Amino acid sequence: MSSVIRQIPLATSTQHHAHDFHQIVIGLQGRAEFEIEGLGGMISAFSGCIVPTNHVHYYMGQGKNHQLILDLPTDTAALTGHHHELARLFDAPRFFALDEPLKRYLEFLLLEQASQSGELDAAQSDRLAATFLGCLHARLGGTAPPQRERLNLTRLDRYIDHHLAQALTVADLAAQACLSEAHFRTCFREQTGLSPWQYVRKRRLAAARQLLVKSTLPLSQIAQRTGFTHQSALSHAFRSTYGCTPSHLRRSQAMPAHKQNQHTTALDFSRKIKSP
Repeated sequence: MSSVIRQIPLATSTQHHAHDFHQIVIGLQGRAEFEIEGLGGMISAFSGCIVPTNHVHYYMGQGKNHQLILDLPTDTAALTGHHHELARLFDAPRFFALDEPLKRYLEFLLLEQASQSGELDAAQSDRLAATFLGCLHARLGGTAPPQRERLNLTRLDRYIDHHLAQALTVADLAAQACLSEAHFRTCFREQTGLSPWQYVRKRRLAAARQLLVKSTLPLSQIAQRTGFTHQSALSHAFRSTYGCTPSHLRRSQAMPAHKQNQHTTALDFSRKIKSP
């Protein structure tokens, strides 16, 4: 299949998709935001991004914007045969800026496209795409793809703990990390193995456990202080996580050690009797 070179504005509402061909998007006018499998960035005039095949990407134009897009099937002449090394450009998503020579080439490409009334034939599209990709590869080929940010979990923990009684959203946490929500979700799961919601819930329950053991606050107030909508919500979450109710934990902590052992033995014996 052949390369396709086209110009379009991007919608000013968030869109997302994936496709079975590589793509390069270069800003011509205005700005646009992209999120490619967790890697986020902004493109404007003379800057762009690389979207490898089958990578889900979110995008949104800002105001009056215009982009040049190169659609590059994996079997296009611009990426196979003599040009096969250029496929390395698409090993990972990344953002780039055009230097002066590439800006001049882009101007030439646009003039060539305009001379054909915007419709380049397949052979010419492949030649123009291959030249651009070759120049871009010479500039980016030796550089490693950008690594996703390491989140400052200590800072996030302080923020979460300080706002436990409030309704925390992913947007709130992402703002603390100065990341978009989609990028934050990806970085967070990679670093912690949990979704932001699971992580916040875990800290809420840990705080509730501390209050149960170290304070005499009623369960309703503990639920309120740790961000649970009501006492029963806390009790349900607590039991599913720790295997006992909040009231049982509080009683067991207040009980002398030898009494705890007797109580545990009695519970185990009771469960055995009830077992079929």
